[in-house]
Amino acid sequence: MTAGSAAPATAAGRGGGRLRTGFERLAADGYAPLDGQRVGVVTNPTGITRDVRHIVDVMHADERVRLTAVFGPEHGFRGTAQAGGSEGRYDDPATGLPVYDTYLKSGRPLADVFTASGVDTVVFDIQDVGARFYTYIWTLYDCMEAARLAGKRFVVLDRPNPVTGRAALGPVLHREFATFVGRQPISQAHGMTVVELARLFNGEFLDAPVELDAVLMSGWKRSRWYDDSGLPWVPPSPNMPTPDTALVYSGTCLFEGTNLSEGRGTTRPFELLGAEGVDGRWAAAANGLGLPGVHFREAYFAPTFSKFQGRTIGGVQVHVHDRDAYDPVRAGIGLLVTARRTWSGFAWRPDNWIDKLTGSTLVRTMIDAGAGPDEVVEGWQEELAAFQRTRRRYLVYR
Repeated sequence: MTAGSAAPATAAGRGGGRLRTGFERLAADGYAPLDGQRVGVVTNPTGITRDVRHIVDVMHADERVRLTAVFGPEHGFRGTAQAGGSEGRYDDPATGLPVYDTYLKSGRPLADVFTASGVDTVVFDIQDVGARFYTYIWTLYDCMEAARLAGKRFVVLDRPNPVTGRAALGPVLHREFATFVGRQPISQAHGMTVVELARLFNGEFLDAPVELDAVLMSGWKRSRWYDDSGLPWVPPSPNMPTPDTALVYSGTCLFEGTNLSEGRGTTRPFELLGAEGVDGRWAAAANGLGLPGVHFREAYFAPTFSKFQGRTIGGVQVHVHDRDAYDPVRAGIGLLVTARRTWSGFAWRPDNWIDKLTGSTLVRTMIDAGAGPDEVVEGWQEELAAFQRTRRRYLVYR
């Protein structure tokens, strides 16, 4: 069940059948890869078993594994913090284990946290949603680099990409735009699992590879959606309530870079988009693009927090009716283009956050110049093709 930076992790798990997560396979193997090690786990509320027990609680109660620390990412280990927050350093009331905060830490400061914890092996188990700007994959990257600096083993437990692993989509990050919503040049929707990303990071981006072990899933195919997995869904963050949210997120999260609401503070974040003064012309224009697999409904809503808190605003709701045909990134670009054309109040965030989300100035400058969705999408195809060639070397499932 091990993987270096380039060789396949294991032949097991590449076919169909009942899906078993990396943790399920690790536990079934008696935690053999962790034998004799002091173990710390990087996880959050998504690190659960099929019967919704948290893996930290399960491992803590099992004498076959020596669990000595937990490391919490953005939103925290138990998930009590909103976007841009964490839980800090505390002792977990349920287990008594020390919980260390990794959020906004990287490099030597994060390596010092691993050293102070006294662990020998760092285990990562967090559910990703498939988008470059979802911060947990960069927690993975930062923890891999810190583990290398601290001389620790690093073990990744795999979980499904909820929006399938069929394709990489969207623009590729330019390194001068690197932030915590994109550390390295991967595409906006990466189409990989966390184990595959860890292999990519180890082989392409870390200054030197970490000692990497990976426990693959069994029974997962690249074409499978999350609702095919039989696994319960736990929101990976407060504004990711369902797999439907993940389906649209890699495109509509771009509205964080505008003065429109991306639906935070509603029951359908990233599916509802809008602002004061927006009317039915936007939905009509978006539907007029003829984008496959999706309809746009004129919608009115009042966010309970974030942009336009407590005010009724107009906009669209994204309704995906054929997820196999739907391209979330192209749809996100189409919505940006039509929002700008139909609403005179449209503006980018003053800090050009859109450039951090898309990974370069290309999307913003092309839309400002009047380009349509097809032209914008064509603008990143050469870089995407190069990333796809690199990506193929690190895929381990069919």
